[in-house]
Amino acid sequence: MQWVDEGIVLGSKRLGEANAILELMTREHGRHLGLVRGGTGSRLRPVLQAGNRVSATWQARLDEHLGHYTIEGLDARAASLLPIPHALYGVTHLAALCHLLPERDPHPQVHAALADLLEVLPDSHRAGAGLVRFELQLLAELGFGLDLASCAASGVEFDLAYVSPKSGRAVSRQAGEPWKDRLLALPAFLLQSCPDSASCDDVIAGFSLTGFFLNRHVLDPRGLKLGDARSSFIAAIRHAEKSAV
Repeated sequence: MQWVDEGIVLGSKRLGEANAILELMTREHGRHLGLVRGGTGSRLRPVLQAGNRVSATWQARLDEHLGHYTIEGLDARAASLLPIPHALYGVTHLAALCHLLPERDPHPQVHAALADLLEVLPDSHRAGAGLVRFELQLLAELGFGLDLASCAASGVEFDLAYVSPKSGRAVSRQAGEPWKDRLLALPAFLLQSCPDSASCDDVIAGFSLTGFFLNRHVLDPRGLKLGDARSSFIAAIRHAEKSAV
């Protein structure tokens, strides 16, 4: 068995003295692991850092085997992200999110969204809104997508301001007014094609929304919790936004 694909490094673990188990989010083969011989050496160690884009050749005698990777670096962005606190936390959180996907299950849209988000990750403003959108997409890929197209109560498609915690559907400001204390806030940037206008408060509200459904549908059933990297990322973008004012 052999294939060649482009992947984004999610992480690696030492195996023995010189080798490493590499986890990639690949374009056509999903989240995929493989053994890299010499992966802890001085030549390959910088290439196998989370966030880097690589070309990977995977080989195994049988499809169900771990297999071996031959790796060629394409974009070594990881080093440039290390000095940026929110970017470093963001990469760690993104890897944890991708780890929720079944191994070897193709998710080309997640790969594309991950690649796009890593491009803008150094920009705290764009990174915050982008990561909320990524969490929404991950929920959809796992079968728990939110319906933000129209109001669950009235069917209108305008002035959507809330999300029902029960159904995951949007609710208009007028229809939700009597129960607004029981509803989740729906920040306006999630209803727009371009999130550049999102305020820091809107981004925080977005994380509250996605966090609620990630916990309910994905993490709690697996006995997992949202990692510290997520809360550290949110704190870091809040600090970066305040410093920029």
